[in-house]
Amino acid sequence: MSRILLPLLLALLCACASTAPTPQAATTAAAAPAAAAAATDSSRWEINIQAFEREDAVVRRRPGSIVFVGSSSIRYWQSLDTDFPGVAIINRGFGGSRVYDSLYYADRIVTPYQPRAVVFYAGDNDLSEGRTPTQVRDDFAAFVERVRAAAPQARLGFISIKPSPSRAALLPQVREANALVRAYAQQAKGVDYLDVYTPMMQASGAPRPELFLEDALHMNRGGYEIWTEVVGAWLRTI
Repeated sequence: MSRILLPLLLALLCACASTAPTPQAATTAAAAPAAAAAATDSSRWEINIQAFEREDAVVRRRPGSIVFVGSSSIRYWQSLDTDFPGVAIINRGFGGSRVYDSLYYADRIVTPYQPRAVVFYAGDNDLSEGRTPTQVRDDFAAFVERVRAAAPQARLGFISIKPSPSRAALLPQVREANALVRAYAQQAKGVDYLDVYTPMMQASGAPRPELFLEDALHMNRGGYEIWTEVVGAWLRTI
């Protein structure tokens, strides 16, 4: 009997060993739901991206243009053409978006235009939703790499995260995220940090409320005038 049971026992042990997941397989399996969740999260903007692509089908793409991309502060910058006369501008802002949303859609709303430069604004929504300053910096760095892979000569300007009165409680995180991106830009070729945070603050260290709409989050014309001055000075250098 033992001579029969021993081979069966050995066969059973071998079968269990062959089906046990390796550490690498276990890690990959654990990471898969997170990656799927991130993709699903960003995919909620798909209707906006498709609208941009319909515009592309009608309006000829303009190589050498300046692409403005990011969240609602870009989307609502309706005076771009008059603020920067003579500059070929493509506005690809979609309201409420985060840094990683622009990364997710970069191959559809940034790189196809072969831009001469990209003006980027996002980050305050990220921090409001609980992402860390380090994640903001890392997501922007990944965005830069994605753009550079398709348009290696493009210059990129990161508009600093603005100090919105409605999100004053997040100012420490805003300052940290801005500092991290500034440090990254200083060592990254062709990347510049565009400081709008400083001129939008009072000497007391509080945001200037007169630069914002009633929601204390989105800017009025006064806020955009500061942005126009800062971004315009940068555009004249590229």
